[in-house]
This record gives sequence, structure tokens and C-alpha cells, in this order.
Amino acid sequence: MHALPPVTEMYDALVKRDPDFEGVFFVGVRTTGIFCRPTCPARKPKAENVDFYPSVRDALAAGFRPCLRCRPLEPEGEPPAWLRPLLAEVERDPARRWRDQDLREQGLEPARVRRWFQRAHGMSFHAYSRARRLGVAFGAMRQGADVTGTAAGSGWESESGFRDAFAKLFGEAPTRAKDVRTRVVTTRLITALGPMLVGATDEGVCLLEFCERRMLETQVKRLRHLLGAAFVPGENEHTHRAEEELAEYFRGDRTTFDWPLVMPGTPFQVAVWEALLKIPYGETRSYDQQARQLEKPGAQRAVGKANGDNRLAIVVPCHRVVRSDGSLSGYGGGLWRKRALLDLETGARIADGALPGACAVR
Repeated sequence: MHALPPVTEMYDALVKRDPDFEGVFFVGVRTTGIFCRPTCPARKPKAENVDFYPSVRDALAAGFRPCLRCRPLEPEGEPPAWLRPLLAEVERDPARRWRDQDLREQGLEPARVRRWFQRAHGMSFHAYSRARRLGVAFGAMRQGADVTGTAAGSGWESESGFRDAFAKLFGEAPTRAKDVRTRVVTTRLITALGPMLVGATDEGVCLLEFCERRMLETQVKRLRHLLGAAFVPGENEHTHRAEEELAEYFRGDRTTFDWPLVMPGTPFQVAVWEALLKIPYGETRSYDQQARQLEKPGAQRAVGKANGDNRLAIVVPCHRVVRSDGSLSGYGGGLWRKRALLDLETGARIADGALPGACAVR
């Protein structure tokens, strides 16, 4: 069992609205009777007026009601209700070109939509929509569609504008679409431990990472180089399967994953990742054991680095590797997530936002 971080550390994270502490704790404000996420934009209470809880359930049991600004009852990263009809419309017709007036006609304020997309995807809604349209266009031209027809069908008013946008995103002219080695479609998945980004080619899943991981951008760049790939928003059969199986995993109903994996890397990295896949659910290995299994005794540090380069969190279970004394170290998603995953796999459950094994600080 592990405790919450020190009170001073949690209060400092609350004041700074530190996203790394999302899911680690919730804060109850005695003077208002509400509880919030660590990243709530509301004015911060004094330290003597707050209590910290490991879960939504504990905060509610203590008599606090959920904040209407940060909405702690909603899974972190879940699109708000007011935005969901727009997202559904984009997926129904990804080739549609959206203008601010179109958003207003749906009762949406463009600035509000832009702010959500900037926080959730690091780009504006119009940039997201444009990338989505280009992804559809890429697929069409890979199947032999001509440039002129594809440009018109993708919402571009001029073929030259389409050519420029396509070349900027994919690094090739539209006429050379078949020369781009692969396309990686990416989408966000909401999990019990926060939002994750999943990326998949036609062959399988090549990326699964927590969205807040600092190495995420670097991993995308590496994959772009290794696969000769262009990354575009979208979904395919592999991302759908990943979403379904991850939900089953977090419910405790699945111990292995069945979707195909794409793992480009050096021979040593691939050997390390394949060894990770052999660690059974509910068990752990030390870095020394992992090195010996690879017939590389003394290579614990190199093994640890290769574990850190893993781009497929959870499914390639680097969280199952610990120090020789059983203590935790080194996890890109944060040590609290590593502990939560290990607790889940040894019989604890993640439910109602709770971190297995955590205790409240009062």
C-alpha cells in the first residue's frame, strides 16, 4: 500500500495546476464544500482550508460536492457534452470543411471550441479538421484517386491550396502519395488512468502513450522517421480494438492483448520489448532478471533505457519491471501510474477514479 504524496507537495501542485498530478489526488475545499481536480482554474484556497483525497468516492463520502468548473466526476480528457455532437459530425463526414459560421450555427462559440482543442490536441479545431481531411485524401490517393477530384472532395477551394497543405503535412506532393511509406492514424482514448494517444498503421498499433508524457512528442518524431510515416487524426480497426481491449483490461476482465503491434527499433530494443511481452500478468521482473534473460548480465542500465524507449505502454508491459528490492523506478507515465497498474494486476480494481491502495491525507 502506498500513501498520497506529502501534503506540501500536493498543495504546491494545486497552486501550480500541475497536470502531472491529475488522478493522483482530489482536493476538498472546506470553505465552499466542493472538491476539485489539481488543475482546477478556480482561485486557490488557503492551505489550512483543504483536505486531500485519493478518489472521487472518498471526496463524496466526506460530504463534498463536485466543482462545476473542473468537473471531477468526468473522466479526465473526456470531451464535454456540449462538444460531442460536433465531434460526431466530424467523424460522420471527415471531408467536410468547417468555418466559424458553421460552428455558430450549431450553437458553438468558435473561441471555446478552439480552446478545448488546443488543450486536448495541441492544435486548433480548424487545424484538426484540416489534418483529418488530409488523412482521408491521403487514403483516397493511395487507392488511385486523382488529385483534382480528391482536392474538390476534401473541401479545398483550389487545387494549389490542397497541394500546398498536403505537402506540408506529408512531406510529399499529392502525386507522390503512393511513395509515402505509411500513414499513422491517431486518436485519444479515455482510460481510468487518464487520456492516452493511440497510433496505428494499416498493419497494427505502433504508439500507445499517456498524453501528458513528456517524451510523447519525441516518440512521434522517432516513429515518423523509422516508419517514413505521416501522422493524421483518425481511426481504424486497430485503434477501435485497442480501445475495446483497454476498457476490458481496466475492468479486470482482460489479462492479455490481441491486437497486432508495430515495433520498429534496434535489434537490442526489439529484443528487450519482446522480453517484456513474456512477463505474465500479475508478475514482475527485476532489471537484472531481464538482462540475464537476454543473456546480457550486467546490462541493467541498457535494459532500463530500452524499457524507457518503449512506445506501447501497458500492452508492452514495462511497468512490470522493478528494482531488485521490489521498489519502483522509472516510468514515463509517472510512478503513481506504475503502482496503479501493478495493483490492478494483482487484484485491486480501478474504479470511480480511485488509485488502488492509496490513502487519504487529512
